Amino acid sequence: MSRPLADTVRPNSFDDMVGQEKLVGKNGILRRMVESGRITNMIFFGPPGTGKTTAANIVAEASGMTLRRLNATTAGLDDVRRVIDETSTLLGSGGILLYLDEIQYFNKKQQQSQLEYIEDGRITLIASTTENPYFSVYNAIISRSAVFEFTAVSPSDIKRALIRAFERLNTDGVTLEEDALELMSQLGAGDVRRALGILESAYSLAAYTVSSAEANSDNTDLDSGTPASNGKKITRELVDSLTPKVLGSFDRAGDVHYDLLSCLQKSIRGSDPDAAVFYTAKLLEGGDLLSVCRRLQVIAYEDVGLAYPLAGVVVRACVESARELGLPEARLPLAEAAVLLATAPKSNSAHDAINAAAADIAAGKGQTVPTHLRSPKFVGYKYPHDFPNHWVKQQYLPDDLVGAHYYEYGPNKTEQASKQYWEKIKEEPKP
Repeated sequence: MSRPLADTVRPNSFDDMVGQEKLVGKNGILRRMVESGRITNMIFFGPPGTGKTTAANIVAEASGMTLRRLNATTAGLDDVRRVIDETSTLLGSGGILLYLDEIQYFNKKQQQSQLEYIEDGRITLIASTTENPYFSVYNAIISRSAVFEFTAVSPSDIKRALIRAFERLNTDGVTLEEDALELMSQLGAGDVRRALGILESAYSLAAYTVSSAEANSDNTDLDSGTPASNGKKITRELVDSLTPKVLGSFDRAGDVHYDLLSCLQKSIRGSDPDAAVFYTAKLLEGGDLLSVCRRLQVIAYEDVGLAYPLAGVVVRACVESARELGLPEARLPLAEAAVLLATAPKSNSAHDAINAAAADIAAGKGQTVPTHLRSPKFVGYKYPHDFPNHWVKQQYLPDDLVGAHYYEYGPNKTEQASKQYWEKIKEEPKP
């Protein structure tokens, strides 16, 4: 079985890598670390096809240590133990470098099993993951590792990788048209491996179509019945026929998915309705209705909040309509919700208040509530409705929290109106 093109053209040096200039360029931090000879534990994270495995291979080659590779999608605890056992043998005399791909698929126990050996230096770990390591990697491993983020590769850098791969692949005199090359670099969507996969398919189909054409006087493919090309060419039309109309990464269990949700929330928080609609559409094109519904409701309370209290009600109605309608019609109420939230006034006063209160609770404060607030007799409690304006001054917070302020009125019309009302009622001086 032949190896995929992405593997056969994988770079063997930082000079040959595309993208990640800040990491592996001439002055890249990862490159400088490797060239200094001081290789420490490392965690590489970022989207697929951005060079994590390639960089790990280059680092491993430069380390001079005994290299062992594990992929957490298939490896188990026994595989980890076998690597650890080698640390006490001649093979481990110079240290073991363990390259662990997709570390997020290892559970806590599997990750912990390496910790002792990482700490004493018998194992140097290079782990890669497509997810945020601060959520998926054991904290003790993170604290002992240098963390490097790999970002999506630009179309211009992908284009360079495609040209180099095509030159190596092209043994049949196939012509690669410029607009086809440009399209493939865009279709990669930041993933070099994806773009190389498209190139490999297009190249094979171009060669096959020519062979069929030579056998058919009417210039029609025998098996598919589609018109064959006039010459060995990779055209824009050919590339377009090989690729789906919806591009991007929609792995609901991975970071790319949550990145899109984060972009949606930040766009709405930043009051950009155009970006809000874009990310809503992108998530929905991936078929993810439920996550969009959930995130829009969170935004209504976290970012719009008390500046427009009805936002939660309106968004809830849009969400219920979307769920009842299903896709593609669900796009309409969700688009309205996204635009409404983006253009609404913003306040995170309730968000900050609950977090501040939770921090005091976590610190062990407020364990004993005031006696007059406790059932069943409520001795000393003053019933506010028995007093003018339905308010009377009395203690509600625990004794050790008297005077604490969690809620601060936001600088919006709705909250300022409430502030003015209660300042008048409570006869508190205005700041």
